[in-house]
Amino acid sequence: MPHEPRLAAALRHLVHGRRTAALATLLQDAARTAAPQASFVPFAMDAAQGCFVLHVSARAAHTRQMQAHAAVALLIAAPEEAGQPVHALERVGIEGEARLLEPGSPAWASARDAYLARFPEAEFMTTLGDFRFVAIDPLAGRHIAGFGAARDVSRQELLALMGT
Repeated sequence: MPHEPRLAAALRHLVHGRRTAALATLLQDAARTAAPQASFVPFAMDAAQGCFVLHVSARAAHTRQMQAHAAVALLIAAPEEAGQPVHALERVGIEGEARLLEPGSPAWASARDAYLARFPEAEFMTTLGDFRFVAIDPLAGRHIAGFGAARDVSRQELLALMGT
């Protein structure tokens, strides 16, 4: 196995070790100017498509917002530990573009397989008519590995960590 730099290994461990992320979307309506909104979502990774996968209700505000504006961000963070400073929590912010997948399409089937590999207990939810699979295509990221250890992460590095 080739050598993996310490920060790349830490990022891989973080992303593969967490199953939830904060999702940032953009709300823009006639009543006000654009405003960011955040929600909490389970995520999987589809290495075949090179994307993060969300399974969301069509009734959810973040789904409508992703339909209107593809620009999104995910924040994946290590859990807090009692007695440890929160300022050094490892985390990665990922800029991406959302694609709502057409039910029954090859991309939808690939996303469903990836999602159910991570969340087999959610299989019944994939049959509900108001839920959709969304692919988040990563563009770039910012990895904070601890206090004073921050770095930019390329799309290529994000895609590579999905396959491991």
